[in-house]
Amino acid sequence: MTTPIQDARPEPGLLIVHTGNGKGKTTAALGMLLRALGHGQRCAVVQFLKGKQPTAEVILTQVAALAGGALTWDRCGQGFTWITRDRDRDSADAEAGWARVRQHLADPDLQFLLLDELNIVLRQGYLDPGTVLAELRERRPGLHVVVTGRGAPEILMDSADLVTEMNEVKHPFKAGVKAQPGIEF
Repeated sequence: MTTPIQDARPEPGLLIVHTGNGKGKTTAALGMLLRALGHGQRCAVVQFLKGKQPTAEVILTQVAALAGGALTWDRCGQGFTWITRDRDRDSADAEAGWARVRQHLADPDLQFLLLDELNIVLRQGYLDPGTVLAELRERRPGLHVVVTGRGAPEILMDSADLVTEMNEVKHPFKAGVKAQPGIEF
């Protein structure tokens, strides 16, 4: 039985997961980030795996500078990779990223936290899903957390308030078309 929207109760902070093999997980999360900023909320992003790879999302770090502290942006990892070249280094990068997440979780003024590609980090075993989930569950009321990436662990999806799975129906890459600026990166 569904609750009519007028009777819905406000949530103290949602855990949201965007997963699946289709395109659009980070894109959807960035849309939510822009909405939160538009409502004057303090926001933070921790991007796992993307490292120093050039992506257009970096322009949002410039927005962060203009937003007067309303947005912080951290990138960790060595770049787009699902196949590690150095597991110890990748694990250390993930741990460093999670240390930054802990700082954000402790920030009493933060209202929106995007953990981009965390699902892949969990799937690859760089961080323990149970530990990560326990810390996310302990977050303070009023903090929305959005987790993106393929292969979200079942325990994360089971605990989330909202799960969206992006499914690929058709992609130009399969027709030999390279990734397009502004679309893929």
